[in-house]
Amino acid sequence: MIRSTHLASAAIAALLALPAAALAQSAQAPAAGTVPPAAAVAASPMSSHAVPGSTAEQRVEEHIKQLHAQLRITSAEQPQWEQFADVMRQNARSMDQAVDQRMQQYPTMNALQNMQSYQQIAEAHAEDLGRLVPAFGNLYNAMPPQQQQLTDRIFRANAETNAQKRVQTGSNTAR
Repeated sequence: MIRSTHLASAAIAALLALPAAALAQSAQAPAAGTVPPAAAVAASPMSSHAVPGSTAEQRVEEHIKQLHAQLRITSAEQPQWEQFADVMRQNARSMDQAVDQRMQQYPTMNALQNMQSYQQIAEAHAEDLGRLVPAFGNLYNAMPPQQQQLTDRIFRANAETNAQKRVQTGSNTAR
């Protein structure tokens, strides 16, 4: 029972890390023709800090607020930003519902039902990614090259931070 709760927690953590990584694509828009140093990218508030909140929706909403300020989204990027933020909100609601349903049914699940429930959460996560990636692509493609470069570095920094955390916690199963 504890192990399956850890598996569910890991799936939820992965989903919650995705919005942080996806939204953290650029900690702030660089000045024209400049790219911030790698240390500034690594020190991005979104690269390693969890956002407080009791539900995925609350955490994602806080990510959205923080990142909008960090990214300094231009009026030209605002439509793509709104689309991306809306998909994140929808995904958070979807995941909250899937996890709530699992938690309500968990006490009476047998081992097979437990695995099926975990599969449903993984499938919901994959469906959420299927909606998030195109929305992010639209935002990313609306960014100038310098902002895209910053985005790329932040994604790499986040991936490295998450990989180090997995190694430290012994849950180094996904790379």
